[in-house]
Amino acid sequence: MHELGIVFHIIRTVEDVARQNDVTRIRRVTLQLGEVSGVVESYLQDCWKWAAAKSELLPGAVLTVETIPAVTVCEDCGQQYPTVQFGRTCPHCQSPRTHLLQGHEMLIKEIEAVETGPTAPERA
Repeated sequence: MHELGIVFHIIRTVEDVARQNDVTRIRRVTLQLGEVSGVVESYLQDCWKWAAAKSELLPGAVLTVETIPAVTVCEDCGQQYPTVQFGRTCPHCQSPRTHLLQGHEMLIKEIEAVETGPTAPERA
């Protein structure tokens, strides 16, 4: 299960960003995950809950996953098509000369901090 290693990497990155920005608690992390990345979201979520609970900055933090659709382009006819539906063979010209444009990515899109409350200006 490589999802645990991925979660550890995400948490280290989020903790680094939090420290750089003087954030003491994280509420939510939004991850963009390619449709053909090979990561199983349910395993990722289970690993996240376990690992986040052990972090000082992330207990109770939610991991939101947005799927990036897989898109392939054909080198012969130039058409783009949905990878999962049609695979490696172009549905337009039947060419096997194709390559993946998107859908393999894994990106941290957003980190939402817990607000500690606004600091109101003192009144005289």
